[in-house]
Amino acid sequence: MASGKTRSRTVLLSAELATALAGYAAALEPASLAGSTKAKYLSRLRAYLSWLTGRTFDGDPLTDPATAAGAVSAFCGHLKSADRAPTTIDTYLSALDDFYARRGVGRPEIRRERSVRHPVPRTLDGPRIRRYLGRVRLTANPRDRAIALLPYLAGLRISEVVGLDAGDVAPDGLTVRAGGRSRRMPLHPDLRQVLTAWLEARAGWKGADAEPALFLNHRGRRLSDRAARDVIAGFADPDEPVNPLILRHTFAAQLVRDGRDPVLVAELLGLGSLDSTRRYGLTTKVDGEAVLNSLITDV
Repeated sequence: MASGKTRSRTVLLSAELATALAGYAAALEPASLAGSTKAKYLSRLRAYLSWLTGRTFDGDPLTDPATAAGAVSAFCGHLKSADRAPTTIDTYLSALDDFYARRGVGRPEIRRERSVRHPVPRTLDGPRIRRYLGRVRLTANPRDRAIALLPYLAGLRISEVVGLDAGDVAPDGLTVRAGGRSRRMPLHPDLRQVLTAWLEARAGWKGADAEPALFLNHRGRRLSDRAARDVIAGFADPDEPVNPLILRHTFAAQLVRDGRDPVLVAELLGLGSLDSTRRYGLTTKVDGEAVLNSLITDV
């Protein structure tokens, strides 16, 4: 092939492939992925579906996992022959991972063209998370208990914790805002109970009527990032340091290693790309609220 350009923009998709593309676009619409990521994923998928046009396989590459893996592998060969850079090919693979995961087919096991070595996230194992939860439940007041559990039971960044307003908490979920975007988080039953208890106690705090922040300091103002970090650090054993990021990583690692859908975990974490969840492991698709049942809560 003389040119590295694909023919994705000139190939007319069959009705079946056009339906698959439209269905994926609809599935992406409510996702918490960045807008640029959604556009890139759709473009990459369009190129793949254009390449599928006119080709025959023993099975259906849209629904059969083995056939899908073979088709994606062959498509990567096509991209290589078109002199696409390894990093570009990997962006196609990320888009196809997301496409097949949302269809319930599973991520095709295709080797990446470049080796990206992410540091293994630091997490707490079962005994350590139980010790942390035990200290929180035995000694924390309602406010600090909620602060201590949000990074673990909802995977929130500490900036997202202190950025919450009281109105963001509802019986059916939590509205989390970050980077100009918002996402809706289902609530683990234990976290729902803890947040309800804090909202009841919050009514008696200084500034509760005037300050929208969910978490108040003793002057009636929004709690600072540093103060929230100090709350969490206060429940750590001196020999087992705990911080909000470790708790967030533990949330993600438990879900992924329990076989949960990486697309859904990425959305729960508010990540802009599926690539970010690969360091936690591989998973299969399940319902959003059921995912949270993987978290250790007994002490």
